[in-house]
Amino acid sequence: MLDFLDKESVSFMAKVLTHSGQGEQTYLPPALHYIPPRSGHQEAISEVHVSLFPIFEDLMSRTKLSPQDIDILIVNCSGFCPAPSLSSIIINKYSLREDIKSFNISGMGCSASALAIDMAQNILKTHKNSNAVILSTEILSTGWYRGKERPMMVLNCLFRMGGAAILLTNKREAKSTSKYKLLLTQRTQRAFDDKGYYSAIREEDSKGNTGVTIKRDLLQVAGETLKCNITILGPKILPYTEQIRYVVSILYKKLMDNKCREIYVPNFKSVIQHFCLPTSGIPVIREIGKGLKLGERDMEPALMTLHRFGNQSSSSLWYELAYMEAKGRLKKGDKVWQLGMGSGPKCNSIVWVCIRNIHGEVQSGPWADSIDGYPIVAVHESRIRG
Repeated sequence: MLDFLDKESVSFMAKVLTHSGQGEQTYLPPALHYIPPRSGHQEAISEVHVSLFPIFEDLMSRTKLSPQDIDILIVNCSGFCPAPSLSSIIINKYSLREDIKSFNISGMGCSASALAIDMAQNILKTHKNSNAVILSTEILSTGWYRGKERPMMVLNCLFRMGGAAILLTNKREAKSTSKYKLLLTQRTQRAFDDKGYYSAIREEDSKGNTGVTIKRDLLQVAGETLKCNITILGPKILPYTEQIRYVVSILYKKLMDNKCREIYVPNFKSVIQHFCLPTSGIPVIREIGKGLKLGERDMEPALMTLHRFGNQSSSSLWYELAYMEAKGRLKKGDKVWQLGMGSGPKCNSIVWVCIRNIHGEVQSGPWADSIDGYPIVAVHESRIRG
């Protein structure tokens, strides 16, 4: 038995996996199927090919576009940032135009895909009649931890392989075939907060009770980041009645000096019909759902995506959207809120509106072979067991 895979380490990681909310059909890259796992540069490049090439080709096929039709390319991957860049690999593979505007986003964690949408939106404002493609993935081959620090060992268990390709365009003729219209984006971060920054650094060397303190600090900062995001987002989409109730509850709490009185949480379900939440684990999904007053059906796409595909970092939001499409839940006029939270910590929101009824997606896409088996009741019941 390898030193870093002793009995205690294997038992710990097995326990983490058992309580992670992930099923047995999730995917790991070939490099992690070896004992010991291979985590070299070439293995990571091979994973890039497996993750990004098929989804790019599938997007071109579905949209009936040629690689020469792409004006803007954005690739996001947090943990693997080689030179030449991932965007350069795509450009080379598919002979994209020499004047293409290409960007590579790294180090942004699970919020990177939502951030890329915001970035593409801003670029399209100054480049008319253009097509922008976003490729979102996380490369796992370089991330295997071979030590025995338990906070670090958790990372070996949490993430899974996956990727998503998204086309955004401002071409008028695309209105007849597009699924969604982007209403707004909202980005917030708290990198200025030492709790989030130093806790993340100290986690590798944590011992004893330090890990508990780190977790509490990180959760607190993450909660503050989410609160900041929805505080700014709320006035942009909520009806005046909800905004007034929120403001009144704050004023009442301050004027009456009532520390026990909770501030009113606006009802986002009054304007948003569907939610894509971070798939960072069942406790995180349920805590966010509780804070936003969401029901089981609202949290279902995140819980089922976590079970079927695991936590695929930034691309998970698109698997959740694909879940709702496969279930036939998205109708013309419905609004979808995708919420991405990542390292920093950062919180990025994107809100879409369906511009047509979406049907027929069950025959294709990532859920084609498994949608009939979902939702799984056991995942819903974890709330009771937890």
